[in-house]
Amino acid sequence: MKNFKAGQYINQGTYKSFQPEKVNRQWHIENMELINLLSQADRQLGRLDMYSEYIPNIDLFISMHVLKEASQSSKIEGTKTNIEEALLDKEDIKEEKRDDWEDVQNYILALNTAISSLEKIPFSSRLIKETHKILLKGVRGTHKLPGEFRTSQNWIGGASINDATFVPPTHTTVNEYMGDLENFAHNENYYFPDLLKIALIHYQFETIHPFLDGNGRVGRLMITLYLVEKGILKKPVLYLSDFFERNRTLYYDNLTRIREKNDLIKWCKFFLVGVIETAKNSIMTFDSILKLKEEVESKVQRFGSRSGNAQAILNYLFQRPILDAQKAKDLTGLSLPPVYKLIDEMEDCGIIEEITGAKRGKLYLFREYTKLFK
Repeated sequence: MKNFKAGQYINQGTYKSFQPEKVNRQWHIENMELINLLSQADRQLGRLDMYSEYIPNIDLFISMHVLKEASQSSKIEGTKTNIEEALLDKEDIKEEKRDDWEDVQNYILALNTAISSLEKIPFSSRLIKETHKILLKGVRGTHKLPGEFRTSQNWIGGASINDATFVPPTHTTVNEYMGDLENFAHNENYYFPDLLKIALIHYQFETIHPFLDGNGRVGRLMITLYLVEKGILKKPVLYLSDFFERNRTLYYDNLTRIREKNDLIKWCKFFLVGVIETAKNSIMTFDSILKLKEEVESKVQRFGSRSGNAQAILNYLFQRPILDAQKAKDLTGLSLPPVYKLIDEMEDCGIIEEITGAKRGKLYLFREYTKLFK
């Protein structure tokens, strides 16, 4: 990384586009501080991976991690949907907030579909395009070539391309750059640590900016996909968007610094600190989930003959911590009168909380659980 050159600006008349150097080549690491951070990050990821393996019903809890990731990644792009709103059905969302809500729902579907697709499609341009197509379906980016690399010049910041903050490479080179990125991801001839590889892939992807819209969200989503595909994580339990959102200025500054000052080291350090912090926080969250699970299940055991039905509702709430009486009826097979009685009992002992204040169409939130993801 010592003699790294990010690329060069090419005069295009009234503006300059940035043409990055290709990344599929041999890399050397000499910075001891970076090597130390890499060691720490590998250790924390190993802890998280092992931890997630021993948690019963881990898939129940992953859905909430995905929901948090969707909310935070979309928030970086200016979307204002919080976790509680993301849990609601579309008809329960105010009209003016529905576009934001749909952005988050698309992200959840795109990530879940991409994780499932990894079983038959490798980390590739094809997978990235399919993910992007879901991300932009039916929302504000629907006219911006969902699932297709751009065929025109785009730019970041500024009212026009002439006063843009950054102009990515020309559209005629996008396929070539993305091919290079894909080859780099799977190149086993030259060893390069996977965490540094995905840090570099993320930077290069954001620099190429291959889509007309949705590049930021797809680029962040790719991090988790890569870690799962390479077997670094057996389950998708690490998401960096929360770290990037809380350090948004640093995130963008470090990406820009690579192009302006050829300083790849600072970005890689920032990325590894994000992995370390996020892995530690994820372990703490899982600890808190297990503690909460134990507490609420002990409460449910006191329900006597109704404890089995209450447990069925509880299992659902750990996957999707919001429900109404009809959902509780479907889960338990009870008629509505005993369902309402059971819901009242769960509300009285503090497991769920009514959040609408309405007389009809009441919704109940497992608030102590959603708090763990904030």
